[in-house]
Formats: sequence, structure tokens, C-alpha cells
Amino acid sequence: MGYRVDASKKKRILIVDDDMDYARRLRDYLNSNELEVELETDSASAISRIRDEKPDLVLIEVDLRGESGLTICKLSRKDYTGAIILLSHRTDELDQVLGLDMGADDYIARTTAHRLILARCQAIMRRSDYVRPIMANQDSERLEFGNLVIDNGMREAWLDRQPIELTSAEFDLLWLLASHAGEVLTREAIFNKLRGIEYDGQDRSVDVRVSRIRPKVGDDPIRPRRIKTVRSKGYLFVGDVKQ
Repeated sequence: MGYRVDASKKKRILIVDDDMDYARRLRDYLNSNELEVELETDSASAISRIRDEKPDLVLIEVDLRGESGLTICKLSRKDYTGAIILLSHRTDELDQVLGLDMGADDYIARTTAHRLILARCQAIMRRSDYVRPIMANQDSERLEFGNLVIDNGMREAWLDRQPIELTSAEFDLLWLLASHAGEVLTREAIFNKLRGIEYDGQDRSVDVRVSRIRPKVGDDPIRPRRIKTVRSKGYLFVGDVKQ
């Protein structure tokens, strides 16, 4: 059966931000571009709303009163597999890496123009509509590499028969690499497959996710044997690692 995207169904976005002026302006702009957007100003209520409502994408301000946006992102990942974008005034590289490490799909400066935030939201949501159907069409829906098992149908993975905790974005990347075992995938190819956009040469989200995936699949983060970095090229998933 072929895959179809219901183009008539609006994508649902939840903005978690206690700066009402900013949040309302962003909501109104996104709503005017065929998105269904709601606001949540209370950090304590945000986690339950994300869990229960499961919007297509969540925009979370990092510097919230009460629970920080980073904490909300990390805790939400226990039950929510959709897209998360963090918004912040802090834009140095360490803050961005920390945000991605907490399970965010993207990290955007609050000063970014609304049209660019819209573009980033659309690019990430396209991944849900575009990547998963492609991956479901792979020849096999279950790959086994010794004590590592990855099931694309169930979107789960196991190491030594124990379930591995992976975010949706981490699973997509792991499946992509594993389904091309023995083949070097460039960052350009990975970005094109996973996000439907061209690699700008600056985004470190793939590198951060690889660093998070390695220990989860039993790889040595210092001297990796399963997911190897190929300098100036990309990544190589090795299928026949000796246990």
C-alpha cells in the first residue's frame, strides 16, 4: 500500500513560552500560514499537554520561569516522539549542543525572523511525512548485527535483548546508517534524507546525535567501531563488528 500525506489536515504546533507578546505574535504568524497553533505559558502544565495532546511539533522557550525549557524537553522525550525546537536568546555553540543533547531537533535564536522559524518548522515536519515512508520501504524492516537489533516497523532497537531509549530523530538516524551498513554516508546525504534540506556546512545536529547514539548501541565513544567517523566525508556503520 502506498503512503499518502493528508494535505488537508493542518499540522498542530504547541508554543511553550511565558513571554505572551512574543508568543502571540509568533502564533498569529504561524496560524496565518496554514498551521494550527496553541500556546502554553505554564511550564508545569507543558509536559502533560505535550504527552496528552501529542502535537506535530513543539516550540519551547529555554529560559522559562519554573522548569526550564531544557528540562521540559528532556522529560517530554519519555513519552513524546514528535519534533521539538528550542527557542533561546543564548545562541553560543555549547548551548545549542546542550539543547540537542536533551533531545531537541533544532535550536533557534529568538531574534530569528518569523518567516525563517516557519521554514525550519516546515522542514522538520516534512521529515515526519517524508523520511518514515522512505524507511518503511527498505527491503527489510528488521536488521540484526550480533547483539544489536533494530526494528523499523516497531521503531525500536535492542542491545543484548534490552530496549534502547532513542528519540524519534535518533532512531531515524540509526536506521538510516544501519540500513546502509558498509557504506559511507556524507553529511549532505544524511541531511537530505532526514530533513529534506541541503546541508549548510554548519549544523552540528547529526554529529551530536551520532555521539548520543554510540554508547546506546554499545559503541566506544572514544574509539568507535560500530559507527565510525570518516574524516571530511561522513559516517560509516560497520555491520560485522566483533563482540
